[in-house]
Amino acid sequence: MQRNGYYWRNREIRQHVRIIDGNAAPTLVLKNSTYLNTYTKQWLQANIWIDEDRIVYVGDNMPLNMSGTEVIDYQGKYAVPGYIEPHAHPFQLYNPEQLANHAAKTGTTTLINDNLPWLFLLRKKKAFSILDDFSKHPVSMYWWARFDGQTELQEGDQLFHTEDVLAWIKHPAVVQGGELTAWPELLAGDDRLLYWIQETKRKGKPVEGHFPGASERTLTKMKLLGVNADHESITGEEVIRRLRLGFQVGLRHSSIRPDLPKLLDDIIAADLKTYENITLTTDGATPGFYKDGLINICIDIAIKRGIPLEEAYLMGSYNAAKHFRMEEQLGSIAPGRFAHINILDEKDNPHPSSVLAKGKWIVKNGIEQPIEQTINWKEYGLEPLDLDWEIGSRELQFSVPIGLEMVSDVIMKPYPIEIDITVEKLPDNTSDAFLLMIDRNGKWRVNTTVRGFTKDLGAVASSYSTTGDLVFIGKDKRDIKLAGKRLRELGGGIVLAHNGEIIFELPLALSGMMFHGEMKELIRKETELKEQLTKFGYPFSDPVYSIFFLSSTHLPYVRITPQGIIDVKKKEVLFPATMC
Repeated sequence: MQRNGYYWRNREIRQHVRIIDGNAAPTLVLKNSTYLNTYTKQWLQANIWIDEDRIVYVGDNMPLNMSGTEVIDYQGKYAVPGYIEPHAHPFQLYNPEQLANHAAKTGTTTLINDNLPWLFLLRKKKAFSILDDFSKHPVSMYWWARFDGQTELQEGDQLFHTEDVLAWIKHPAVVQGGELTAWPELLAGDDRLLYWIQETKRKGKPVEGHFPGASERTLTKMKLLGVNADHESITGEEVIRRLRLGFQVGLRHSSIRPDLPKLLDDIIAADLKTYENITLTTDGATPGFYKDGLINICIDIAIKRGIPLEEAYLMGSYNAAKHFRMEEQLGSIAPGRFAHINILDEKDNPHPSSVLAKGKWIVKNGIEQPIEQTINWKEYGLEPLDLDWEIGSRELQFSVPIGLEMVSDVIMKPYPIEIDITVEKLPDNTSDAFLLMIDRNGKWRVNTTVRGFTKDLGAVASSYSTTGDLVFIGKDKRDIKLAGKRLRELGGGIVLAHNGEIIFELPLALSGMMFHGEMKELIRKETELKEQLTKFGYPFSDPVYSIFFLSSTHLPYVRITPQGIIDVKKKEVLFPATMC
């Protein structure tokens, strides 16, 4: 557990020193391990001594005192540092604990997490309490402090004000500021944002940006304003540009942007001489993308693409630790570090056969070990939604002339609505569908249409969204009402209705946002959801992201938000929300 930024009490540190002198015994020794030394980039044979959650010795010797010590001979095996995911959004249907458990089984033993769900779901005191609980998990769980909510909120200033932002920045489990999606406001002179950035830097913590397609001029301004890192490179040229300007660059491989193979090809072709300022991230992929793991997959791609072996492992571990100024705790197999260690059968096979997280076996010789539940969700009020209202004819009144046309999974352009939207059911010969966003407390709503999501599905209802408000998409108002009724009965989730029947449901029992169950079951349900929506004409790859990002104003061009339909570039409300 973190204690004001420190990890071990004085008595624990003295115990670690006594082990070296033979006056106490370590809890575990990995004997004859060939490990990757991140400081010399060499593969060296050593005995690794571990006491509880900390590595206390790496070298040729065996402990003088081995009373009660577990000893495992790993002759012929290879040890590398536990992998680090530097940019996790731990709420893409899954919950943070569920993601941590799943990630650890394939060697990702540290997650740097978005704090956005806690801003919406918990008061500050409760949020900080749950962060403390997460610090007890075998996976190292750290967080970043958001400066903006990625959308236009009804009461955004209450969610993001200086006192709370600074409190988050000061918290010992928070290791960076950002990601900064409101950078246009910063460029336009928002001194409050600049103040938050400066305070983050004063605490010795980096700030991450979100700069897709940014020019050299814009990136230079961002550096001058204090931003350290960015993960939005789309081409190898953009990677090189950011590196030359001094950014830490995250190479993304996610369900919405599986860019890593091409980015690696591009930077190898550019004859990049060093990789020390590059990290790897899956950027909050949806569940099915994680079937075989997280950073282990990225390292595997890097190795197969021709990145030097040692560099590939450092990109997935030490480079991130150094960026977050946590290299004394994470990212290497060395004395004083957390005992996050992956055991590999082959050097060039990053998928571990054994995994240690804080000295606890997550996987031992190919066998998954039970992980004790850390979070009592009920204690934090994260239970099924109690919706005391229903969707009726009053909420399903559509009259605005502008709809949202899908260009990709997450990009929307405005289009003039040319069909009659006062009817009960839209015709199947168009890809227009009713689109309704409504406050989870029933205080406001925004009614329009969306083109390109479905050809003939009756309705999809979702409590899963950027803001936690309810989203309805469909051709038939009768099915929208039915899906809404079932959503209310479930206490939140995603429901599909068609021709008067419920054809799919995914309960999200944690505040209507997150699944409470095993990751394997969630992956199965998400796969079924995609298959159903594809059958009804969804043309892209990730409908979960499409629903989630409907209100995200860091994406072009038009969005449906709690304030109404927004022109993102002009920051104008085209059609305001209707108060219910």
